[in-house]
This record gives sequence, structure tokens and C-alpha cells, in this order.
Amino acid sequence: MSRYRDRYQLHEDAVTAPAIPADASAPDALPPSQPSQPGQPGTAFSPQEREAVYRAIRERRDMRHFAGGQVAPEVLARLLQAAHLGPSVGFMQPWRFIRVADPALRGRLHACVEAERQCTAEALGERGGEFLRLKVEGLRDAAECIVVALADGREAHVFGRRTMPQMDLASVACAIQNLWLAARAEGLGMGWVSLFDPVAVGDLLGLPPGAEAVALLSIGPVHGFYEEPMLQRERWARRAPLESVVFDDAWGQPAPWLAGMLPEPPGAAARPGPGSVPRADGEEGR
Repeated sequence: MSRYRDRYQLHEDAVTAPAIPADASAPDALPPSQPSQPGQPGTAFSPQEREAVYRAIRERRDMRHFAGGQVAPEVLARLLQAAHLGPSVGFMQPWRFIRVADPALRGRLHACVEAERQCTAEALGERGGEFLRLKVEGLRDAAECIVVALADGREAHVFGRRTMPQMDLASVACAIQNLWLAARAEGLGMGWVSLFDPVAVGDLLGLPPGAEAVALLSIGPVHGFYEEPMLQRERWARRAPLESVVFDDAWGQPAPWLAGMLPEPPGAAARPGPGSVPRADGEEGR
């Protein structure tokens, strides 16, 4: 049994989550889509809209340096709605968001991160000193702190998870990415911190049994966005070329059609051999 199946064991007799009546609906804050075929007028964004989407993707950064300030309530609501519109396996929507407004509680969360930072440095061995010189969080400086957690009761959701129960976590990651891109479009920085003990954070926030904290998000105004990922700038790791992570038909089989299709992003590593993977010592600075 895999590590994920051990951690996210499903009940063998679970059937599915409660069914929703066919006429039920939820406010998605978006107009209903109209049936269309690929290539029909109106199915693609305009060139300007398309470029805005790709710009948000290119310029998204895992921010660690914040400028204080505030996030207007209506903007924060838009960001959380963007997260809630993320895709989820079996439409289970396993995410829960806790806004941490109490400065003392935020300080205790910072202490959890600091404790894990020291443990991580020890686990990294000879790179521990280098790691400790990195700024890995901005929890006390950012305007907002949001804790993202997996909901309790996930074992009832079997659709899409019978053989891959970890898809609930993948769904939460999709929601976080939605929030991240929306924050960049709003001109706000966001940082995702995963250096903490989930049990300790769960105890601080009163999570019910079965729920699990997976992310501490710092959100707010910044003085500027990094021109490249912070860990690349600090020479911790470099982005791998696209051709090194895309294969045709089998693992390690090159995809020659990609050659010359796209310019390499700034700071990309030299192209490694087939089947190799980029160095992944650092887990922050996404």
C-alpha cells in the first residue's frame, strides 16, 4: 500500500457523498456557459485577455517580502471566491479557509514555522546553513494570513479517489493556485508556507478530527514582485527546461515537436539528459 493510501485511507464500504437534487444550484458569480464547439466565435479569449491570463501565470511569485498595508474586504472576497471556483475531484470541494486576524495567533503560527525551519535545516545536512539564510515566510509582515485546510469527512468521497485518495490534496492545490493568480492580477503578493507541523497548527486553530492544515498563505501589498523565483535568484535551484519534463508515449522518451516552440524562461537550467529531473532540495519559493 502506498504512502498516500496509508495516510488517506478510505472506508471500503463508503459509496459516495450525499447526492444533490438535479435542480439545486450554487452561486458561482459567473454567467452560465453556452454550448459551443472549439473554434467557434466567442470560445477563445481575445488576444488581450489571453495575454493577461498568461501574464498572471508568468509573473506569479511565491512572495516573502511584504509592505504591510491592507487588503480591502471586497478584494479578499474576490480572491477567496476565485479559490472556491477551483476544480475538485468528484466536486468534493475539500478546502476550508481560516482568516487569521488575531495578531497573537499569527505570532503563534510564526513560532510553528520557525520550529520547523530549524528542523528542516538540520535535515538538509550540509545545505542547512545556506537554507537558514533564506527568508522563507512573511507571516508577520503581510496584510492578511489565510490558513488552508483539508476538510474533515473526506473518507465519504470515493468518486475519483478510490485508488488515489490523495486527489483531495491535489484539489486544494488547484484552489490555492486560483487564489495565487487572482492575487497577482489584483497587484497583491502571495506566499505559500508549508514549513510547519500540521498537528500543531490544527491544535491552534481548533480543527476537527480528520481535518488537516496544508498551507499558511501570506497575502498583501508588496514593494515589487521578484523578476524570477526567489529560490532561483538565490541560486538554490533553477527552473528545468520544458523539454526535460515532457515526454512522448513513455517516461524519458523525448518530445521532439517541442524543440524551438517556446523561448526558455529567464534563468532556466541547462537542458539535462532524457528522464532526468531538476534538483528539488528546497520546497519553498514555488
